[in-house]
Amino acid sequence: MNAITKIDNARPSLIATMASKFNMDPKAFEATVRATVMPSQHTNEQFAALMMVAKEYDLNPLTKEIYAFPAKGGGIVPVVSIDGWVNLVNSHPACDGFEFEFEHTEDGTLISCTCRMYRKDRGRPVTVTEYLLECIRSTDPWKMKHRMLRHKAMIQAARYAFGFSGIYDEDEGSKIAESIRDITPPSETKASVLTPPKPPAPPSAKTINAEPAQDEQPAESEFDLGAYLEDIETSLAGAKDEVSVEEIWNDFDAPATLESEGHADMIEAAFSIKTRRLAQLSPLNGG
Repeated sequence: MNAITKIDNARPSLIATMASKFNMDPKAFEATVRATVMPSQHTNEQFAALMMVAKEYDLNPLTKEIYAFPAKGGGIVPVVSIDGWVNLVNSHPACDGFEFEFEHTEDGTLISCTCRMYRKDRGRPVTVTEYLLECIRSTDPWKMKHRMLRHKAMIQAARYAFGFSGIYDEDEGSKIAESIRDITPPSETKASVLTPPKPPAPPSAKTINAEPAQDEQPAESEFDLGAYLEDIETSLAGAKDEVSVEEIWNDFDAPATLESEGHADMIEAAFSIKTRRLAQLSPLNGG
């Protein structure tokens, strides 16, 4: 399978599909989302990538269940608010509730928070404990230590219980954004700008009279990140078992393709598509 497949023009666009869910005109939906959840400086590919993640997890960008966190070196990181995480958990068909337990020292100082996440198809809950010393940050939200630590415990338990991947809370998103390297090509030097380019050499008689190569291929069109991720999702949706998922995933070679096309920050989003399909095929989910 060719990693970059031709898009069926009859299929509704990603933006049109999402806009219809909220009964909005596609142009109005796009303008609203760009103005409210995207950094002021962003590309069409980054916008499409965030919408792909929002569609995959059925998150509402209009209520900021998901939004884009700007990376220091360029690009974005998909961040899901606590409301989005609660939505993901409560809307999962296997969810059977969750509960929390705090641990304190004798003088009342908060130590940890444990979240127990229950699934209808499992006999035991998924249990995750998060410790304040490992999570606390010097930001205003962390002045409410119990609330923030409870959020942390729930998010991590949700990941273990339901396999959510490729999305982050704000603390994680900001750390990842700091670590993403700047892949912007260096600007031209002053000397290169002032020096005029050399004219091309005149063609030789042999070149002029030469027949065009029979196997010469037309130049590839510009890489479309949104269409590429959508192709992965569509192709994996047709996989009937884990072996087929792996074969399709290998055909797309998403990590290498995204890295070579300058979209390394979206590799996690591509992996999340694969993880979600595998979870759907799991016997625990009726696959």
